[in-house]
Amino acid sequence: MDRFLSSSVNRIDAKGRVSVPAPFRAVVLKRGYSELYALRGLDAPAMDVGGLDLLDRYEQRIAQEDPFQQTADDMSFFCHGDGTFLKLDQDGRIMMTDFIRAHTGISQEVAFVGRGQFFQIWEPGRLAEHGAKVRERLLKLRQAAANPSTPGQTP
Repeated sequence: MDRFLSSSVNRIDAKGRVSVPAPFRAVVLKRGYSELYALRGLDAPAMDVGGLDLLDRYEQRIAQEDPFQQTADDMSFFCHGDGTFLKLDQDGRIMMTDFIRAHTGISQEVAFVGRGQFFQIWEPGRLAEHGAKVRERLLKLRQAAANPSTPGQTP
């Protein structure tokens, strides 16, 4: 497996660490990540987590912008100021820092969600709410595609 797939919830230990799910650790190992880059979600109370290739992708995009324009500055602020590095310990755990907890609302449990090239960490209740909204939006798209109507006509 070379993609982050599926989801699971793990409990935070007394020292503030949480075990990254074994399938995700396998992807990390296969990709040779020595550390993880985590970025606060721009539009969700989640952290996007991946290897340095995730950070590289953002930095490549910033490099395409005019460095004297606000967009480049904003993008740098986002991917550097809203990002952090996480170390996996020898047992496959990461620390749930105040930086992460403040953005996600995580307290006792962490939900891990595969997103293909990266994964996210969420507070489980917030993930459930987000998942319901995502499914609702996708269902509306499917229903609209299955029942197209011409503007101005009543179905």
